[in-house]
Amino acid sequence: MEVRVRYAPSPTGLQHIGGVRTALFNYFFARANGGKFILRVEDTDQERYSDESLQDLYDTLSWLGIAWDEGPVVGGPCGPYVQSERFDLYKKYAEQLVADGKAYYCYCTPERLDALRAEQQAAKSEQQGYDRHCINLTEEQRKEYESQGLKPVIRLKVPMEGKTTFHDVLMGDITRRNRDVSPDPVLLKSDGFPTYHLANVIDDHMMGITHIMRAQEWIPSGPLHVILYEAFGWEPPLYCHLPMVMGKDGQKLSKRHGSTSVRDFRTKGYLPEALMNYVSMVGWSYDGQREFFTKEELEQVFTLEKINKAPGVFDYKKLDWFNGQYIRQKSDEDLTALLLPYMQEAGFVTLPLTETQQRKMAELVPVVKERLKVLSDVVDLSRFLFEEPTYEDLSLFVAKGASPDIALTALTEAYEVLKTGFSQGLDHEQIEAQISELAVKLGTKVNGVFMPLRVAITGSAVSLPLFDSIHLLGQEKTFARIETALALLRSEVR
Repeated sequence: MEVRVRYAPSPTGLQHIGGVRTALFNYFFARANGGKFILRVEDTDQERYSDESLQDLYDTLSWLGIAWDEGPVVGGPCGPYVQSERFDLYKKYAEQLVADGKAYYCYCTPERLDALRAEQQAAKSEQQGYDRHCINLTEEQRKEYESQGLKPVIRLKVPMEGKTTFHDVLMGDITRRNRDVSPDPVLLKSDGFPTYHLANVIDDHMMGITHIMRAQEWIPSGPLHVILYEAFGWEPPLYCHLPMVMGKDGQKLSKRHGSTSVRDFRTKGYLPEALMNYVSMVGWSYDGQREFFTKEELEQVFTLEKINKAPGVFDYKKLDWFNGQYIRQKSDEDLTALLLPYMQEAGFVTLPLTETQQRKMAELVPVVKERLKVLSDVVDLSRFLFEEPTYEDLSLFVAKGASPDIALTALTEAYEVLKTGFSQGLDHEQIEAQISELAVKLGTKVNGVFMPLRVAITGSAVSLPLFDSIHLLGQEKTFARIETALALLRSEVR
């Protein structure tokens, strides 16, 4: 049997981390088993549908290097792969269920359903939901309703007795009493639109889906879908409901934890190979130790059995570390190409680069490479090379545990050490050692001396290494900035 899996998102929002992990797990499972990865667009929610979301879906998978074997754009033998283009199919099969006595037409108005819902809630009825008012309508009654201009929906006739069981790869057998399943849900709306449950089951069957990997939030729908498969006389696929992706606080990953849309991660400067590798490790482990995998390696080793039953924890700091490792694997030439868009947007360079800009980038990239967590970090780390510091917050000069007086003295004496050291041709290690000795002399921590010096040169408390910054900026500009900072500190201390 050929393995056939699908990723079937609804284009109602940007692709997020949880959805992308589902896509990756499906893709890697298909590749590891020599099967097919199918992309299906479930766009029946026309009120929330957006072209932007659909394009974001395509862009995200393309950026990650995930190619679908069948689906929109590429086509395939089971198309169309967009649900809004398959309405005739849903209508045909819904009406087939009616003809087989497995479903029925319902003419209840929204007003009647609202009143029923209110009545059940007021009475705190054990049985909530539809009351099967239209389950045994005669042909005459149907004609009477239609003469009033009412258009019916089609409802599934859910068995009231017995239980329904389906097997989940991770969770084992899951059983639910039929009377606890949503009573007689709508399959086909009066406007001809299918509900999620009808379209999902028909499409999975018609597209030959063998394994369904989807989020655990869909477990409650499992029994209903199995009942639908049985009503059609079809064999259900094998289910594997994936544990949720959680934040470090134990809550479901959401915007409150920070960005969760892949577009935002991409804009900030995460590399696709880093994001793909890390997200694949959220809730899946090869051997409990190895962390780094290429896409090609995951295509070989991925198995369902290695998915953790517990929720996966998405750690932004760990992702930053992953991304930094991948950045450092880049050649200087490749990294320069990745950094230039951020430098251009910040107004630091123009494209094509001038000879001066080329030299500056050639000097900058090897230094900044070791300190980048994301590509966009280059802007703040290199800003001092392209803009004059404003020193708006003079407290930056004062290290923790120090005072403005100490900061002024430290900067004054460190400046003298720098000038003397450079004039005598001392190397960086010798000059740095002399500056460190100042801390002992002044009775402060080493950072109490280096902090005001770093802020004077770069305008920031977080910067590239001191002597790398001086080399990139040049001695003349370096000394001029220190003198400007000294003047400001003197006026502040007085």
